[in-house]
Amino acid sequence: MSDERSLATDRRGAAAHPQLCAGRRARLAEAMARLGGGVAVLPTAPERQRNSDNDHPFRHCSHFHYLTGFDEPQAWLLLEADGRSTLLCREKNLEREIWDGHRVGPAAAPAALGVHEAHPVDALDKIATDKLANAPAVWFPFGVHEGLQARIDGWLATLRERERLGVQPPQAQRDLTPVLAEMRLLKDEHELGTMRRAARISAQAHARAMRFSAAHFRSTQGRGLPEYMIEAELLHEFRRHGAQSPAYGSIVAAGANACVLHYAAGDAELRPGELCLIDAGCELDGYASDITRTFPADGSFSAAQRELYDVVLAAQEAAIAATRPGARKQDAHWAAVRVLAQGMLDSGLLNRDKVGDVESVIDSGAYRAFYMHGTGHWLGRDVHDVGEYLSLDEAPVEQPDGMGGRVVKRPSRVLQPGMVVTIEPGLYVRPAEGVPERFWHIGIRIEDDAVITDNGCELISRDVPVAPREIEALMRG
Repeated sequence: MSDERSLATDRRGAAAHPQLCAGRRARLAEAMARLGGGVAVLPTAPERQRNSDNDHPFRHCSHFHYLTGFDEPQAWLLLEADGRSTLLCREKNLEREIWDGHRVGPAAAPAALGVHEAHPVDALDKIATDKLANAPAVWFPFGVHEGLQARIDGWLATLRERERLGVQPPQAQRDLTPVLAEMRLLKDEHELGTMRRAARISAQAHARAMRFSAAHFRSTQGRGLPEYMIEAELLHEFRRHGAQSPAYGSIVAAGANACVLHYAAGDAELRPGELCLIDAGCELDGYASDITRTFPADGSFSAAQRELYDVVLAAQEAAIAATRPGARKQDAHWAAVRVLAQGMLDSGLLNRDKVGDVESVIDSGAYRAFYMHGTGHWLGRDVHDVGEYLSLDEAPVEQPDGMGGRVVKRPSRVLQPGMVVTIEPGLYVRPAEGVPERFWHIGIRIEDDAVITDNGCELISRDVPVAPREIEALMRG
């Protein structure tokens, strides 16, 4: 089977694997039981109106979909600490289904999703108060779903009115988010398989954008190429391989726009001799990919561009080497910073007479003039996925704050197999006194997605090249 065909086939999301979601619910229930029991209450995301008679495309709550595989709006999950699960969803309505599409409905939901029972969402208040009666605690995500706290307060008030009848409301409210976040941080093989496919689709989209740019400048004798046209190539590749949407707003930054970290693709034109920075990834079956590549508009790096690109690539290689089980999450960042700092000194971005050696550059935070963000984040159902970045079981210690000072906080957490991170160093050079003019307006970032394995890490996004010669060869082809 060809690579292209394999990307668009054998795509079964969590809803097609109810046993996976049932296992996740069972693990969550066990965690709740260890922590005193109770009932978890979790809604999916709300529908959002875009304008008159038109909604934004619906996207489920990541926590909810992780536990149910259900992607219809107006749905709730109630999970008891003994493992019993209850789904509340929209009833079947043939007239509305003509307009809005198929609904599973409460009658079919238990067989389709593996939940123990299902009811119409209109019965939520009664079902929830019945489930919460005499439960030791109510669990829900604190501060996430607008109106959820008020809804739960209403249920508790109803139960207090029944105290004379021997009914007790939950005596504790517990935050569901930390427990779910720790579960989601370690991906199972099904999740990793989906993320590998998402990364391959995104990598092919980046390669398509590179080829499109080079072909444009070959055929137009240098006419500018609007950023939105490059973005269209990305979106085309995402959708033709079955990805449901971009995982986030695509960054397509021409020339100086690459120095704006969260730049959105606009109508600025990419021109020969400039670099194009693309930070874009698709979402496939609820899982994100996140890739950044920086390439020369017409297929050839200039000497100045290549000099800084080599520094960023060396920084990424150092960060990759530091991304392994047993290492700390921040080890990759400081490995990249050290290489970047040395490159800033060697290239003249930083004046050695003013800032000192590499250690001084790191201690003072002088490198932040050209590298002001972290080197990676968790990746999963959300592009900046859930999970604590600091150790959960170690005492605070004094550490550098990256800005020339010191801070007391818990150490960075230790990496484990099954975690997925991005690795994304960069350099961003704006015009400034003392900065060599040949580097002005150059912005470079290289980002890959890495699965922590037993022996190191697996880069799942390398179907698009990073080496300068390989990028130039791709664009020539």
